[in-house]
Amino acid sequence: MSLQQLAHSDDQMEACIDNCLEAAQACEWCADACADHGEEMAECIRLCRDVADLTTLHARLMARDSDYHGELASVCADACEACADECAQFDHEHCQVCADVLPECAESCRNMAA
Repeated sequence: MSLQQLAHSDDQMEACIDNCLEAAQACEWCADACADHGEEMAECIRLCRDVADLTTLHARLMARDSDYHGELASVCADACEACADECAQFDHEHCQVCADVLPECAESCRNMAA
């Protein structure tokens, strides 16, 4: 049995899990790299860390079909959008990767919240 055969899982949920895990990876990289750029990156670091925590938790809740994943999906989408906006202000590669990855995660989370 593969993960795609789980009774509670569908293509939309699988895509959201994948997007959340990709967003978490990008945000962890960005937050770590931003630490080398001084105090001006404090908000970027904070938002990236928030998104990394929220998206991994959201992926875990979806994987176990938690009754709470829908509510968390909306918060996750909001955090992704805020972080993407913040990262888009900077020319660093790690920030641009976040700015590129996070909108798709936000959209898939919004779809799960609906």
